[in-house]
Amino acid sequence: MKQQIIVSGIGGQGALFLTRVIAQAAVDLDIPVLTSETHGMAQRGGTVISTIKVGDFASPLIRTGQADVGLLLWESNLAVHRPLLKPGGALLVNAETAGEGDRLDASGIARKLGNAVLSNLVLLGRAVQTKVLFCDEQTCVAAIRKLAPERFVEQNLQAFYEGLHR
Repeated sequence: MKQQIIVSGIGGQGALFLTRVIAQAAVDLDIPVLTSETHGMAQRGGTVISTIKVGDFASPLIRTGQADVGLLLWESNLAVHRPLLKPGGALLVNAETAGEGDRLDASGIARKLGNAVLSNLVLLGRAVQTKVLFCDEQTCVAAIRKLAPERFVEQNLQAFYEGLHR
């Protein structure tokens, strides 16, 4: 099992938490995992990108045209990070409008749940539902339960299930 995943967003969208959940799912499945993140001006709404390599890899960085899956929490990052996706790779985009990739208004769903940051887990649910990731529902639920602060676990799971059932 080998999979290369990018998670792209802006500061405050939970891209790094989403990365941790996916990495934890790999650990729980006893699959080697490497992650890397770049979040320069993230505190001021700047771009955040994380790479996740699941399987036997030597480096966490993903070269142009190599990612199997792209999870974009911010549609505007598509122009910058799309080139990392390989031809035929799965692209899931948090967006209200039509366009490239599997699109879902994860932010709108998250706002209805009362917390816009939950768009990350809505998009994860969609990725699991469409079977583009190496992990399944149970593995993701276990990872969320391990990583989310106790007072937010149920809200996080609700967001994940909203994406899973879209």
